[in-house]
Amino acid sequence: MIRCLFLFSLLILSTSAQKTSSQTWQTLNGDQPVVIARGGFSGLFPESSQFAHQIALSTSLSSVILYCNLQLTKDSVGICQTDIRLDNSTNIAAVFPKSQKTYTINGENVQGWFALDYTSDQLFNNVTLTQSIYSRPSLFDGTLPLSTVDDAIGVKPPGFWLNVQYDAFYTANKLSVSSFIRKTTRFMGINYISSPEIGFLKNMNGIINKAKTKLIFRFLDADAVEPTTKQPYSSILKDLSSIKSIASGILVPKEYIWPLSKDQYLLTPTSVVADAHKQGLEVYASGFANDMPGSYNYSYDPIAEYLQFVDNSEFSVDGVLTDFPPTASEAIACLAHNKNAARPSKGKILVISHNGASGVYPGSTDLAYQQAVDDGADIIDCSVQMSKDGVAFCLNSADLLGSSNAMTSFMSRSTMVPEIQPNSGIFSFDLTWSEIQTLTPQLTSPLPNSGLARNPANKNQGKFITLSDFLDFAKAKAVSGILIDIENAAYLASKKGLSIIDAVTAALSNATFDKQATQQVMIQSDDTSVLSKFKNVPAYKRVLSIKEIIGDVPKQTVEEIKKFADAVNLPRSSIVTTNGGFTTAFTTVVDELHAANISAYVSVLRNEYVAIAFDLFSDPVVELATYVGRIGIDGVVTDYPKTADAYLRSPCSDLNAKVAYSILPAEAGALLGLAEPEVLPPAEAPGPPLTVDDVVDPPLPQVSSANDSTADPAAGPVQAPRSSGRANAANMGLYLLGILLISLLSAGY
Repeated sequence: MIRCLFLFSLLILSTSAQKTSSQTWQTLNGDQPVVIARGGFSGLFPESSQFAHQIALSTSLSSVILYCNLQLTKDSVGICQTDIRLDNSTNIAAVFPKSQKTYTINGENVQGWFALDYTSDQLFNNVTLTQSIYSRPSLFDGTLPLSTVDDAIGVKPPGFWLNVQYDAFYTANKLSVSSFIRKTTRFMGINYISSPEIGFLKNMNGIINKAKTKLIFRFLDADAVEPTTKQPYSSILKDLSSIKSIASGILVPKEYIWPLSKDQYLLTPTSVVADAHKQGLEVYASGFANDMPGSYNYSYDPIAEYLQFVDNSEFSVDGVLTDFPPTASEAIACLAHNKNAARPSKGKILVISHNGASGVYPGSTDLAYQQAVDDGADIIDCSVQMSKDGVAFCLNSADLLGSSNAMTSFMSRSTMVPEIQPNSGIFSFDLTWSEIQTLTPQLTSPLPNSGLARNPANKNQGKFITLSDFLDFAKAKAVSGILIDIENAAYLASKKGLSIIDAVTAALSNATFDKQATQQVMIQSDDTSVLSKFKNVPAYKRVLSIKEIIGDVPKQTVEEIKKFADAVNLPRSSIVTTNGGFTTAFTTVVDELHAANISAYVSVLRNEYVAIAFDLFSDPVVELATYVGRIGIDGVVTDYPKTADAYLRSPCSDLNAKVAYSILPAEAGALLGLAEPEVLPPAEAPGPPLTVDDVVDPPLPQVSSANDSTADPAAGPVQAPRSSGRANAANMGLYLLGILLISLLSAGY
């Protein structure tokens, strides 16, 4: 196992470099903000474990600082654990089930298992670490021992930070933190010592060498009471000059700097950073983690949050305390000071919206498309649906339930259409465009069980637009191109009398997209017969959408695809396989398509951490780096174009560029290789190969007269729509009347 760890670290170190190039920062001293790793890489591994320390050092900036929350054992050995109770981060309750105790800590009774009740031998010989946050991987639980302060310093971090949270408690129980620090600093370097206790910091001023060790006052929650002065921390914040006399900096929860409304949106920043800098105090912000969503303003992009603290027009904090040090490193080294950078044209990767910026506004609305353009999408997309009266418009699905309030207004129209989906729905082809226009769009999460809502302030914003309006918008905004997605063509033609092919063809022609080469036109479908209908316009790029999970594309199948399509849109799991939340392998599907000169796109990328594998660090940018840098994808289809655009504009997106820090792609299965074999999830069967029969679809049926009315398929509703269905009914009526008359005459009437 250690050998695997060494190889994994060596792989990362071989492509990471030293420091970032010099930048102008608004920190106190103009230096680059530091990344402080709480317990190492505690977002992935048990806090302060060997793995957490080593992977933090090998994936982060070379100036990363290891942060240790100090606890003392009965024999005065210092260990690193955030919670003074060990039962939430170790298996101690199972090892010593009858040893639970209650102590009074800062005026409150606290029950649990405490380090000071055990000798170091008892802990190190019997107790192992577990992940303290249940949403994080438990793969390494029960396999790693606790780390001492000596262990943490022994991995030779560039900087070491010791946080002393409970000096008064240990003093009351006849253990001396001061003596421990005095002894430790005699042999080892401690660069920072922080504490929320003013009395402890005053005592430290007579013990430590200020030239080598910075003292930092740590603020707790604003209403919490500081043990020495008995004042709430909010009151102490108003007198930072008193802190300057005992410390060189402050560590504050991030909400002290960027407060949030009760609805989790950013408010105006406070003056904390400016006030502290005016006093000559450094400011460090705490509470950063990829899997603990902050403000909705960040759209679940953790890098956007870091940039709010280090790269705004007013100030920069001097460092960030984080559970995910690689992500903080990416923000500082690669994306800060990069807002106006141009994307490289060589080997350009396309950013393709998914129903516009559907992570920010309800999908397929005017606002979602405007946001996608603002956020740097190269290609904006319209999944075409048809109304009952033949109006083509943009919406993710023919079923209106998931994207609107259709259930409220048209519950009686709910039907089952097994040709489209297994469950009932309210379908666009059963409502007129006028009826659809009365609906309110809804922004919903594609991850309903995650509890991660999308931008509630925009939940019902925007309006649905016709295909013609979408095309006019695209031309006016001069985006690089458009993607028109066509599904259910056979059903619409045979059962509803609607030709979605004619609607799209006419709309593109009316907007002159078939006569220009400035903007790329992509026609996407999961039906090869649909793609064949657009073969006569060479300027159009045809994209085959493969929704099923596959593991291989044999040569014969690739050759068949090439007859119909120039590109293939693949689900993520057909490219990167996962098991138990970890990557297991990269398929050869993209390479097989590239060998035939067929482009490959991946869909759908999302920022929410629950949609991203653990060994992609729950980080949407590492996921992008894996698909772009490791796999060589040609385009990414995403709900959040802004995140993809920001990454691709970063100099770190080019793994061959000579930059000081690299955003490294994941190596599939690397983290699983660190785990004990007996705890690995059962192996899953690989995806099936894509066959020729899977690709080739039967010819489209003729358009029936099943629909009650039709309109110009390219335009909006007309004043008096023509109805071939009604005309046919009238003709049939005359025919039946003639038969009836003949019958009557024959009967002698």
